[in-house]
Amino acid sequence: MFDIKVSQEQLDYANEMVNKYNFGQRGYGDGTKREQLTGIIGQTVFADLIGQERPVGSTGFDGGKDFFINGRRVDIKTMTRKVPVKDFYVHNFVGYQKKYDVDYYVFASYNTTNRVLTICGYISKEEFFEKADFFPKGSLRKRSDGTSFHTFAPLYEIKQTESCVISSVKGPDNLTGHRSSGKLDSNQTINYRREKR
Repeated sequence: MFDIKVSQEQLDYANEMVNKYNFGQRGYGDGTKREQLTGIIGQTVFADLIGQERPVGSTGFDGGKDFFINGRRVDIKTMTRKVPVKDFYVHNFVGYQKKYDVDYYVFASYNTTNRVLTICGYISKEEFFEKADFFPKGSLRKRSDGTSFHTFAPLYEIKQTESCVISSVKGPDNLTGHRSSGKLDSNQTINYRREKR
């Protein structure tokens, strides 16, 4: 995992996009404007990190494909928190998005207290659904801080330790990651080529 300080310009860009366009286009289980803003902040900062195009609301619904990286379709999932990410945290995924034609998920966490985006890790779609826990709509979920909530939609959760952790960036086209759990522990370099959609 690594942290990126979110600039005022990046926040302004994300706010402008969410105020001008509705990024929730499923018709059910769509995020609020605040939740959409979280997602667009994650997409904007990650786009700048890897040297790809920022999200543009005028192009319409992207079908869940936020980035094309080495021919792979990548969807970044960003959650809002008020604290730094811990290894025992989970990443949530709304079940309505399962059908989207993507190859990989990248997980990020936006800390609203210090305006830091943590790039947490990535996992293939196939591996995600093998390892994630499923909770039907209305399930009671308990957070590590003792609070709880009922799911507003079918929900998948995956532990942070199940993802391949992105540990460093060596230029805009090269990220290094490693598995963080058990026998899967191995270094892996992911080369990012800039590709047009």
